[in-house]
Amino acid sequence: MAETPDRVAAWPEFVRLFDRLKDEMATGKVVVLVEGIRDRRSLRSLGLEGPVELVHAGRTMSELAAHLSREGRKVVVLTDWDTAGGQLARTLREFLGAEAVGIDLEYRRRLARVLRGELVHVEGLFGWARRTASEAGVLLDSGDVDAPG
Repeated sequence: MAETPDRVAAWPEFVRLFDRLKDEMATGKVVVLVEGIRDRRSLRSLGLEGPVELVHAGRTMSELAAHLSREGRKVVVLTDWDTAGGQLARTLREFLGAEAVGIDLEYRRRLARVLRGELVHVEGLFGWARRTASEAGVLLDSGDVDAPG
């Protein structure tokens, strides 16, 4: 299958990104913002510890922005890589920017490049990682993203 080598080639970059995000979260100065509970579950399955807040948790955007600004953490936005997720990321940037919250969209952009259109929903990250790790010859258990070799 032609896509497999590209996916396997993307694996080390995925691991570097995810390890960097884990390290940043370990400082306690970063919160990840996802759309829903299944997104959070996927990130947890990949070993992401620390605060993962939900956009869709019954709060208005203004309430969410105020809540995040009180925490004083940088917010890493990981919305889906579809049109609706892109629009939501832009809306969040506007609301969070108004609250003077440090906002990071770079992880979202870089993951989109690594995934190369194979995946559009954050909730599918663990499944993608498990398949890709297997193709790369790496055993991936829940909560364990490691580089090959």
